[in-house]
Amino acid sequence: MRRLTYFAVFEPTAEGYGVYFPDLPGCVSSGKDFEQAQENATEALGLHVYGMEKDGDVLPAPSKKPHVDPDTAEGYIVAPVTVFPELVKNELDNRAVKTNLTIPAWLKELAEAEGVNFSKVLQAALIDYLGVRAPR
Repeated sequence: MRRLTYFAVFEPTAEGYGVYFPDLPGCVSSGKDFEQAQENATEALGLHVYGMEKDGDVLPAPSKKPHVDPDTAEGYIVAPVTVFPELVKNELDNRAVKTNLTIPAWLKELAEAEGVNFSKVLQAALIDYLGVRAPR
């Protein structure tokens, strides 16, 4: 399984820690303490990598030595953060999402009277209609 590790800079703030990834501009996070900042940094990195890959962007190679912005507050900590992109992708691609649909009132009433699970029926119908297999 593919594993990516990038350095994060944990910068002390009045509210806890701000986090940025020198190799990934725009990938930022924070936390009220160092532990929460680490957890949030891992989530931010996973989401950032997922978004870049979904958009077809090329991920930069992780630096061997991170470039710390000279404006970073004193007392900063540099630490590696690791994610498994396939696990993040699987979780995000298979999460349940809401969608709106419109059907005739009589059909809705009949289906409800029969105890139909609308989500299950729609998912099965879309899989069949599109000729795809549900991911495992």
